[in-house]
Amino acid sequence: MRVYSIGSGGKSAREFFGKLEEAGIKRVIDVRLHNASQLAGFTKREDLQFFLERILCAEYRHEPLFAPTREMLRKYRTGQYSWEDYEKEFLALLRERAVEQRFSPDLFALPTVLLCSEASPTHCHRRLVLEYLQGHWGGLEIVHL
Repeated sequence: MRVYSIGSGGKSAREFFGKLEEAGIKRVIDVRLHNASQLAGFTKREDLQFFLERILCAEYRHEPLFAPTREMLRKYRTGQYSWEDYEKEFLALLRERAVEQRFSPDLFALPTVLLCSEASPTHCHRRLVLEYLQGHWGGLEIVHL
């Protein structure tokens, strides 16, 4: 089953929605901790839900169980955590939350993308979520848009 990831950072609305449309996305799972900030621009929670419905006939779902804690995010952004520290803590959090049991692969039955704000998946928790689920469920083909 193919599952996608995308970061909104550094993308215009045209580029962002174009990538989702090209991939045939029908469900966006927002894994951002802060999804209502004015800094989110066109991906602010209510705006994004409206645009997805109108432009792509796609559904929007915010899933905070796939987001880091405020404290983890703060420590990483202020340099108290290296990426390696953050990754270790975040994977431990996913295990603690038992996300592989709380969700099923059916979550990705529609063409689905995990959304966060990081432009690249390299140092982003959306990649970690997908790799974690792949490790537990198998059968996921991860595509970063």
